Amino acid sequence: MAVMGVATALVSSCSSVGPVAESPLRIEGATYVGNQACAECHADLCRTFPVSAHGRIHGAGLKFSGGSGCESCHGPGSRHVAAGGGRGKFILNPGVDPEACFRCHLEVHAQFDLPQHHPLPEGKMNCVQCHDPHGRDIMKPAGGLAMARLNQSCAQCHRPETKPAVFEHPALREGCLICHEPHGSVNLKMLVEPDPNLCLKCHAQEQGPGVRPGEIFIGKVPHTAFLRQGTCWSAGCHTAVHGSNMDRLLRY
Repeated sequence: MAVMGVATALVSSCSSVGPVAESPLRIEGATYVGNQACAECHADLCRTFPVSAHGRIHGAGLKFSGGSGCESCHGPGSRHVAAGGGRGKFILNPGVDPEACFRCHLEVHAQFDLPQHHPLPEGKMNCVQCHDPHGRDIMKPAGGLAMARLNQSCAQCHRPETKPAVFEHPALREGCLICHEPHGSVNLKMLVEPDPNLCLKCHAQEQGPGVRPGEIFIGKVPHTAFLRQGTCWSAGCHTAVHGSNMDRLLRY
C-alpha cells in the first residue's frame, strides 16, 4: 500500500514550540495506536527520545491533527504493528523516504533543489545518515553526538578531505560548515561563498606602510595580483585547502 503524507498549511516551523496546523499523515487503512505501542518494540529509541530535539518540541506542545509523538512523523501505526514491524513496512521512515522530514523542514527541502546539493533527492543518501531524529543531539557525528565532532559525520563519505595532515587548515577545527552548506548551494562544492571573500572572512587583511589604495595584503604579502587570477584555491596557490603534508601554507 502506498504511504502518503499531505501537508496543507504550516503555521510555524518545527524549530518553534507552538502548535502546528497540518493535515495528518495518512497510511491507507491504518489508525493511531499511541506511543506505548511503539515502545513495546522500540524501547531504546523511546527511552532516549524525550531528551532529543524532536522530543523537547513534542513535550512543549507540538502536535499534528490526528496524532502526536512517534506517529506525528511516522504516521498512524496500527498496520505496522499488526504486520510485526519491519523497516518501512506500513510506516513512514526518514531512512527510506525524506518526505517525513520535509513536511516540517521546508527550508531544507528547498535547499535540495539548488544546483549543488547532497544527492538525497536522487535517492543516493538519506537524512538519518547525518542526523539522529531520536538522539540527544540532532546532529549525528560518527562515534558521538556532540556538535564539536561534526567533521566525523562528513568524514564517513569525504575521507580524503578530512584525513589528518601535517599542516592542517585551522578552519576544520570549527567544522566543515564554516565553508560548506550542508544541504545545498548555488556555488560549486556547496561553498557558502564562491570567491576569495570566503577566505577573507578568517584571513584578515593587514595594510603595511606605503600600501596603495585598493591593494590587498594578507599577512605581510601583497595578494592583489594573485586574486585577479581567481580564487585562493584555484589560482595555483593554496590548493590543499583541507590540509597539506608538505607546506604550512596549504600548497601541494
